[in-house]
Amino acid sequence: MNKNLGWKLALSIGFLLVCLYGIFGMPQSWTGRGLVAALQEHIHLGLDLKGGTHLILQVQVNDAVNVETDNVVERLKDSFSKRKIHYQDIEKPDPVNKPDQIVIKGVGPDSSSDMRSIVSDTLPEYDLTSGADNNWTLAMKAQDLRDLKDRAVAQAIETIRNRVDKLGVSEPVIQEHGLGQYQILVQLPGVDDRGRVKQIMQSTALLEIRQSLSGNQSYPDEQSALAASNGVLPPNAVLLHGQSMPGAGGETRDAVYIISRSSAVAGHDLREARVERSSSTNLPEVSFFLTAEGGRRFSAFTSAHVGDYLAVVLDNKVMEVAVIKSEIGDNGVIEGQFTDEQAKDLALILNSGALPAGIRYLQELTVGASLGTDSIRAGVEAAVIGMLAVLIFMLVYYRGAGINADLALILNLIILLGFMGYFGATLTLPGIAGVILTVGMGVDSNVLIFERIREELRNGKTPPSAVEQGFGHAWITIVDTHVTTIVSAAILFMFGTGPVKGFATTLTFGLLANLFTAVFVSRMIFDWVLGRHQRGEALSIG
Repeated sequence: MNKNLGWKLALSIGFLLVCLYGIFGMPQSWTGRGLVAALQEHIHLGLDLKGGTHLILQVQVNDAVNVETDNVVERLKDSFSKRKIHYQDIEKPDPVNKPDQIVIKGVGPDSSSDMRSIVSDTLPEYDLTSGADNNWTLAMKAQDLRDLKDRAVAQAIETIRNRVDKLGVSEPVIQEHGLGQYQILVQLPGVDDRGRVKQIMQSTALLEIRQSLSGNQSYPDEQSALAASNGVLPPNAVLLHGQSMPGAGGETRDAVYIISRSSAVAGHDLREARVERSSSTNLPEVSFFLTAEGGRRFSAFTSAHVGDYLAVVLDNKVMEVAVIKSEIGDNGVIEGQFTDEQAKDLALILNSGALPAGIRYLQELTVGASLGTDSIRAGVEAAVIGMLAVLIFMLVYYRGAGINADLALILNLIILLGFMGYFGATLTLPGIAGVILTVGMGVDSNVLIFERIREELRNGKTPPSAVEQGFGHAWITIVDTHVTTIVSAAILFMFGTGPVKGFATTLTFGLLANLFTAVFVSRMIFDWVLGRHQRGEALSIG
């Protein structure tokens, strides 16, 4: 009976020590306060327990579509000009509701073949259909449109995550919100200053580099800018606000620029930006690097606009204006009278503000730290009371075998917390509910085994045989119940939001731990007890 007991005991003790290390690590102090600090360092608390900020953001995916189709309009105009294709106009009739549609007006029958050739060669993601009066409609294919919007959301999540990571927020949740289309869920535990959070998030907007049609000239208001253009803006121009170039004293003021409507490159074309020193003036400058496709388009644009000015536009606001001194390929330099701090800020904007679309706040909630503390206290009290009630019940009802069940339940809880510590799982208030439910599942497993052993004893089996048969017959039922519950927890994890995922995570870890404790550890304890029994001695199981 005891031939395998040694290695089973060694395995159980080793596993227990590994799990304790996952919970506490190596505490700096073995006092109660030191152990609590080590526990908090390894078991991360969710927003509902630690307090913090909960945001739901709506990604304005049509911004990304408009940027794409605006660039397509300009590319078509350039291609038509080179191929000498006569047309009346190229426009987007409804950029708000149908930003993916472009109408090409007045293309003669003699030029339609060349036009179709250009579209098929350079714009394979678009469908071209003919209409009345020599008009043609160019619309993005449904799958390509969905892919573009999905990429906008994915890039927005990554950009926001990069910015939040710089704040040092532990265990932030930044993910697609499953309850709304093109929405992002942001949870920042420990950050309960809503104003600070808004300040962090507000500059994560659409970044573009466009041509400044007014050069480095700015105007004090929109009326002055219109007057400089004889009251009528060029067709491909808009008025954008920004800051004027610094004066002699370094002061700036609100100013208006005349900027091209289309962008040379947009946020998704930027790969990296960093601060460097000019070799000639030793002043700070910002070097930027583009993707291969972005570099190709930017090279063609800058070679045709040497001596003109570029504007760095963030969220439709002009951040900086710089001159194009030569053709720029996949990298370039933005020069200006920058201070070190201004250059660093501009590089930060380029790196972390390169969202492909704007964002809008749908929901803002702040959970106070005091509420989180109350939740922890109530949850821990519920868990402790429930655990004690179960332990006492098992002792009273199953007598000596109840000690076996209680040891397995305590080990089950240690293993569960150890899993969470190693995997970096976040404990939420629903997660505490998952811990309590795990205790109930552990009791259920022990009841199944113990009642089966009782039945075998009533049928006249010896204690060793009854234990053997009890575990053998109950095993299939335990595995069946645990597997079905784990599948349900997996579905909750895949489709649920943060707190629901916390519940699913703790429940899954707890069930896996329970399979080990209820079957392996409990059986080991029974084997040890039976090994110390005299022949014919009854088994204390109620």
